[in-house]
Amino acid sequence: MNTKLLRPFIESAENLRITNIIIYQNGERIAEHHWDEEIRRNQYSASKSFTATAVGIAISEGMFSLEDKVLKYFEQDAPKNPSENLKNLTVRDLLTMSIGHDKGYLMGGERPFLSELNWVKYVLNQKIVYVPGETFVYNNAGPYLAGVLIQKLAKCDLVEYLMPRLFEPLGIIRPTWETDPQGLTFGAGGLMLTVSDMAKFGQLYLQEGTWNGKQLISKQWVYEATKKQMDTHWKKDVGEGYGYLFWRGRHDSFRADGKYGQYSIVLKDKNAVIAVNAECREQQKILDCIWDKVYDLL
Repeated sequence: MNTKLLRPFIESAENLRITNIIIYQNGERIAEHHWDEEIRRNQYSASKSFTATAVGIAISEGMFSLEDKVLKYFEQDAPKNPSENLKNLTVRDLLTMSIGHDKGYLMGGERPFLSELNWVKYVLNQKIVYVPGETFVYNNAGPYLAGVLIQKLAKCDLVEYLMPRLFEPLGIIRPTWETDPQGLTFGAGGLMLTVSDMAKFGQLYLQEGTWNGKQLISKQWVYEATKKQMDTHWKKDVGEGYGYLFWRGRHDSFRADGKYGQYSIVLKDKNAVIAVNAECREQQKILDCIWDKVYDLL
């Protein structure tokens, strides 16, 4: 264990309310620091990257394709006279934050107070302002629908679907995951994992989907999901582009990224993974600290 590696980071991150950090390099756990005990925490929007993984696996199993029209599977919940934009909405658009809404739906402050208990119906009845696939608007509706699609076709919830395909192979004990009022897994957030679980997830992607000699996710899916699929036109790390429910970052990195600083950051050039859990409202400061105090030491 490299006890010196994290010393500059620890000193600089004193006021960032980080709870845990773990670093893997060359397949080895080389450094870690815990300001608080390691427990399962809400990974917030980092959950989306697990939903993306489920989508990739489902596609490899022939369940559906990225080009499938969403209404093919949810016609019963759609408006009687769907717009052309809704008719043209594809599974791919759900994964790239490009449904075409002009604002986010099913966000954290909205979900507890929705009177409509059928969230699929709620989402499909929101006006699609932009042509799907063209405009990035950060949104929980897309990953939610993508997760529901898998549950609809697999006839089980996302945890059940991912247990033999992802969680068990990684040694992750059955996690809990937020559900909607109808009991469907909320694929956009609410997955409860430890920082060690997040580190292993990043390591799986660094290893191009292989774990203990078994291909859990196709190499092609890893490549497509983590490359830039959409321009975000934002600043700093969130301005580096968006894949299939993964963020791009500096130094050709990509990451699962959750509110308040839940990260699994993959650094291909360093053959490394940095996993973080935090309770910080200024997430960019955590990333800045990683780039300034950790990256060059790896």
